[in-house]
Amino acid sequence: MKRIIHLCCIAALVGCAAPEKSTTSISSISVTVTDSLIDAYLDDWHAAAASANFDDYFGRLDSMSVFIGTDASENWSKGEFAAFSKPYFDQGKAWSFTAIERSIYYSKDSSVIWFDELLDTWMGTCRGSGVLELSNKDWNLKHYVLSVAIPNESIKDVVKAKESLDSIFRATISD
Repeated sequence: MKRIIHLCCIAALVGCAAPEKSTTSISSISVTVTDSLIDAYLDDWHAAAASANFDDYFGRLDSMSVFIGTDASENWSKGEFAAFSKPYFDQGKAWSFTAIERSIYYSKDSSVIWFDELLDTWMGTCRGSGVLELSNKDWNLKHYVLSVAIPNESIKDVVKAKESLDSIFRATISD
């Protein structure tokens, strides 16, 4: 009998082994964070734009989110970005970004995640990076930066192409 109880205790302990990724307890709800969960969250966010689902796309952004676009003037709050984007969503297709590659990094308690991704877009290959935070059992995108990936061999041509507009932009922000 002692042997059976001992085996049951061992089986119970093995069943309680630590998860592959860290676990965070928020509001008495345990959430296991995995790369596949975050990949799905971000893929769904990008898919919401491609299918013009305004509510799902902007519902994933925290109320204090910042979205930084490819243009030097594009440093938007959630409200500003939503107002800019609404006409595109209303037309039935905003933009289509598909992740080619993504790296995900976790805070010690997995309540904050930062990532970078290479994206296939209408602009060619772009890079996105951002920060997600777990709050009230939901992930919220706090910060996202989109940049055009320019091959090093082409950078001099790009610098020359944007030179005149850069000077105009710099003049407007220094006033």
